[in-house]
Amino acid sequence: MSDVAQASLIGRFRAERAVASPEETAWVIIDADWNLHVEACSYLASLRAADRSPNTERVYAGRVALFLNYCELAGVDWHDPEFAQLHAFLRWLVTEPVQRPGAAGPGRLRSKGTANAIVTTTSEFLKFGARLGWVAVRVPGMLSQPKYLHFVPPGFDTGERDQFRTVQERTLKFREGTAEPQLLMEDEMAAVVAAASNARDRFLVTALLATGMRIGEALGLRRSDVHFLARSEALGCGIPGPHLHVIRRINENSALAKSRYPRTIPVTERLVEAYSDYQFERDRFGPGVDNDAVFVNLFREPRGRSMSYSNAKEMVDRLARDCGFTVRPHMLRHTAATRWIEAGVDPDVVQALLGHVSFTSTERYIHASKKRMREAVETTASARRDTSR
Repeated sequence: MSDVAQASLIGRFRAERAVASPEETAWVIIDADWNLHVEACSYLASLRAADRSPNTERVYAGRVALFLNYCELAGVDWHDPEFAQLHAFLRWLVTEPVQRPGAAGPGRLRSKGTANAIVTTTSEFLKFGARLGWVAVRVPGMLSQPKYLHFVPPGFDTGERDQFRTVQERTLKFREGTAEPQLLMEDEMAAVVAAASNARDRFLVTALLATGMRIGEALGLRRSDVHFLARSEALGCGIPGPHLHVIRRINENSALAKSRYPRTIPVTERLVEAYSDYQFERDRFGPGVDNDAVFVNLFREPRGRSMSYSNAKEMVDRLARDCGFTVRPHMLRHTAATRWIEAGVDPDVVQALLGHVSFTSTERYIHASKKRMREAVETTASARRDTSR
């Protein structure tokens, strides 16, 4: 493997987690001598100032560090890169295997979608640097170009003189086909819930499948957000029926709701029962826990601390191994959304349940699923057999 291919492992720069305060986690980029990369750290600080989630900051930090390492090992001046050099970075991302520390055998290749995401973050970093005079002013112009939209999505406002039909399109990207969201089938959903070894994990999985919440939204829930009574007036809430509130706020485990707008999600009796089982377990294994967070550590130290994203990811990975098929937190959200669409729920209601600001994000679930395609073919064939008799 070339020296450049090792950039993500032995490059001079790496992303590090820094605790800014008990309630806030920051990410920084440092070199081998533990010196801060000032420009990259400033970019990450701008993400925090824009109220981006800690998980987004973590991912972007790794991508920027990867780009800086590539530039150093490939002899590219990141302050003033040529277009051909940036294009070579894009190609390198999908042609050089990703080697994990301690892993045996050849590393896996990044997908074109992953490469596009890394280059998108890199482009934003370069544009940020150009605005502050750290990057050559000509660079942002290389990263995008005008594109006229001959066809627009439903509801798109083109303007009185079609002035909004011209948008900026990224110049550095691979063309990708539109992929359907990865889902769990009915038997797979049942298997995942059954594989959960305790009531807390069963409640978390059931909640994600029933509400379509993002994992960060679930981990950011507080007990005061859970209104699982038939009437909640005593809690100061006039919304009828069992429901929960998703609210964007700072949490000790750095979980953060992506949407800035609070929303309410009705829940089923099954979820209420799962929550009751979890509360019994919480009282048994964590007596005296003084934490308003819904999901807390019960089976490892520090007990009573809010459950982190890494804890949840570890739990989901364990369920995937036990079940023998792929399971990821966001697949549960995709599954909930697709089940609503297939049940005939209006798309605008699905948009509200998912907390999508733009309907474009919801449209990906309005597709001809394999199940519906099979039903259409079998129904048509059955009708033909009946008429031929």
